[in-house]
Amino acid sequence: MNTTGTRAPRLPSAVLRALRCSVCGERLSPGERAVRCPNRHSFDLAKQGYVNLLHAKVDAGTADTAEMVAARTEFLAAGHYARLAEVLAGRAADLLGGGLVLDAGGGTGYYLARVLDAVPAATGLALDVSAAARRRSARAHPRAGAAVWNLWQEWPLGTGVADLLLNVFAPRNAAEFHRVLRPGGALLVVSPGPDHLAELAGRLGLLAVDEDKRERLDTALAEYFTPAERTSCGGGVLLDPADARRAVLMGPNAHHLHRDGLADRLGALTEPIEVTTAFEVSTYLPRTR
Repeated sequence: MNTTGTRAPRLPSAVLRALRCSVCGERLSPGERAVRCPNRHSFDLAKQGYVNLLHAKVDAGTADTAEMVAARTEFLAAGHYARLAEVLAGRAADLLGGGLVLDAGGGTGYYLARVLDAVPAATGLALDVSAAARRRSARAHPRAGAAVWNLWQEWPLGTGVADLLLNVFAPRNAAEFHRVLRPGGALLVVSPGPDHLAELAGRLGLLAVDEDKRERLDTALAEYFTPAERTSCGGGVLLDPADARRAVLMGPNAHHLHRDGLADRLGALTEPIEVTTAFEVSTYLPRTR
C-alpha cells in the first residue's frame, strides 16, 4: 500500500478483518504502526505497508530473495506474461463482484493488481513467505494489503473470509484453501503447460515441465475441490539475453545457480531467443464437507 510523507502505514480494513493473530488466533485491530490482538500480541507494520506474522526466520532457499523479486519485477514489467494476467483477470471478473481476493503465494502482486483493476469493488491480500516480495505487493495496488506467512502452516486468517483465491505458480495448501474460502467462492490456479519455456530449458539444461502436471494438480486438490473450468493461453515471445536470464533468475533455479555450471550458461547467453509461453488457468469449486 502506498504511503506518503510521514503517514503511518495502514492495512485496508477488509484485510485487517480477515487476518488473525498468529499466536492465539484472535482478531486483530489497528494500532500505531502495528496491529495487535486482545491478548496484547503485537505485529509491526513495515513502512511499505505489510505485516510480518511469522515468529521465526525462514530457512534459506525456501523464500524468494531480493534478487529473485527484482528479476521477476523487471521481467513482468516487460509484458511477457501480460496475456496470462489478462485471462486471469477476466476469469476473476466473471466469478466475482466484490469481496476479498486472497493471492496465496502472491509474489510481487502483479497478478493480484490486474484482478483488482478488473473488479473495482474487491480488496486484495497477498500472502507470501518472502518479505522482499511483500515489500512489492503491499504497494502493487491501492486496494491491496500484504502479509508474510509460510503457506504450509495454518494460515493466520479467519474461516470463510475469502471470496476468491488466486494461486499463481505457488505452493498449494488444499486444506487451508478450503478453510479460508467462503461457500460459493472459487479457486483459480495458474500452472505452466508442458511446453512452457521449453526452448530455454533445452538451451540451459533446466528441468522440463511434467506432462502429467494437470492430472497431479487435480489429484492434489481432489479432497477439497472439484475442477470446473480450464483455459489455456500463451504463445511465442522473443526474449533478449537479459530477459532470458531473468526468466531463470526469478524462479526456483535461482537457488541453484552454482550447480552444474548454470550460472556460466546464463552468462553465455548473448543473442535473443524465441521461447514458448504456455499457461493453464484452472477454476476449482470447493466441495461441501
